[in-house]
Amino acid sequence: MIKFNLLALFFFFSVAVNAQNKPLAIKKLVIVNSYNQYLASVKSNPNNELVEIKKAIPTIKLDIRYATKNNFMQQVMYKQARAFARKPVVESLKRIQTALNKKGYGLKIFDGYRPYAITVEFYKKASDKNFVANPAKGSKHNRGCAVDLTLINLKTGKELLMPTPYDSFSAAAAAKYENVSPEAKKNRDFLIAIMAKYRMNVLENEWWHYDFSDWKNYDLMDIPFEKL
Repeated sequence: MIKFNLLALFFFFSVAVNAQNKPLAIKKLVIVNSYNQYLASVKSNPNNELVEIKKAIPTIKLDIRYATKNNFMQQVMYKQARAFARKPVVESLKRIQTALNKKGYGLKIFDGYRPYAITVEFYKKASDKNFVANPAKGSKHNRGCAVDLTLINLKTGKELLMPTPYDSFSAAAAAKYENVSPEAKKNRDFLIAIMAKYRMNVLENEWWHYDFSDWKNYDLMDIPFEKL
């Protein structure tokens, strides 16, 4: 009887150890890469629509850097200089643009929805991984729920002074970085505040990046601009 109990105990511990050593299953990312699948999602929920920002807000300015070589990748990443975002995101941007126009300002968009494949390329090449999304989780840009932007003066069309240029990898790019000029801090903080008022929250280490508050409700996407 004692011998049997010892054997049973040994078997129990062997199973327990093996269970502990077994690697945890990695949750597979759900990425919508079929245009028909995307259309079906829009049919089931109109908020899933990726709206072209410029068409919805004609007064908004675009400077789509990834459609040029003027970006940290130093190569053309987008075949078309266009910007998209989910319907509720564009509705927020429209309200922000209206509020800004009353003060003599406007928005300039650098980037919106970003196909997942582009995020993979960014991660491969970026020298500082803190400034690019990890493809293992995907980016809020991939969900159509993030926009990169800045402020412009409506009369001159020129960008307002900010702590750093767009896509800077420096410490001064952080939303709360203090060692900047009073003018740059005032402009940055004004932008952050008005974006937050309309459910667009700044990314901690990038003053130009804003995430829609309900981004978790949207799938990652990998559909190129040409199909939209």
